[in-house]
Amino acid sequence: MRKLRWGIMGCAQIATKAFIPSVRASDIQKIAAVASRDETRARAFADAHGIPDAYGSYMELLADPNIDAVYIPLPNHMHKEWTIHAARAGKHVLVEKPMSVSGRDAVEMVEACEQFGVHFQENIMYRCHPRYDRVKEIICSGEIGTVRAVHGVFTSDRSAMGRDIRFRQEMGGGSLYDIGCYLLSAARYVLETEPVATTVQAFFSPEHDSVDMMAAGLVEFPAGVAMTFQCGLWADFANTLEIRGTHGTIRLPSAFTLRGDLSPDIQVTVSGEMRTEPFERGNQQLLLLNRFARAVLHGESETVSPWDGVRTIKVIEACLASAREQRRVAIEPLKGGA
Repeated sequence: MRKLRWGIMGCAQIATKAFIPSVRASDIQKIAAVASRDETRARAFADAHGIPDAYGSYMELLADPNIDAVYIPLPNHMHKEWTIHAARAGKHVLVEKPMSVSGRDAVEMVEACEQFGVHFQENIMYRCHPRYDRVKEIICSGEIGTVRAVHGVFTSDRSAMGRDIRFRQEMGGGSLYDIGCYLLSAARYVLETEPVATTVQAFFSPEHDSVDMMAAGLVEFPAGVAMTFQCGLWADFANTLEIRGTHGTIRLPSAFTLRGDLSPDIQVTVSGEMRTEPFERGNQQLLLLNRFARAVLHGESETVSPWDGVRTIKVIEACLASAREQRRVAIEPLKGGA
């Protein structure tokens, strides 16, 4: 059986925590090489993780004919450059979230992948878990009535992590880029429409290069529907999503990350009666990777368009503009894209 052969750009910790173990758990993928700008570091990483080949530059990795696809967990501001280089080299691309630091960059990334005929995906994996199919099923059934509002919270305290790339403005740091992308993506997914405006209040921490360490906002959708959210890198941990309808509510106590002992179950309350629908924890990263591999190897259709990530980035840009300028910001619709 042919396997999708991956190359990893960089020696990021997230690759060791999620990507490498998930590829190893798949029977249709394997890791063929890793690259770093420091060849010694790349070789040490390869030896530690049983990866056959190591390169001292990303371009060497892209020149390897034994690589089908690349995983890009580089700092956010480098995603555009290396996605476009990969596309030109004919490599399929999985880029870590957020896919870019601007809507313009995101558009160029997707257009490059389309131009060179390679598959592109943002590594935002929560939607691949079957409970989200069930959430949409419940909404479409009319059981909770018409959706009136969505509320999401994704916070954790990473404030003591020193010079982490999340705290560097020039690298696209801050809570909206790092975890706000989940909340804004989920609201768009649930409501199946695009927002028109946003108003956001944020705490920009001087101790952390003045990135947004906490943000709370209102995102306006058509027909008077709104999403409210909180995201932060300097707050007590939470990871929830609530969809409130005219007759009932769907709540995901662990909406995005399922690490540790967090439960994947969903809670549905209708007319004051609550039930819990259980789900297996599964491996969200593996589910996404297998979908990616089947799309490349067998031409299976993807459920999430690459343009979906572009739309999320445009909302993040508007949220940051609102917070910095302390005003309501309209969100212009994306011209073109699928």
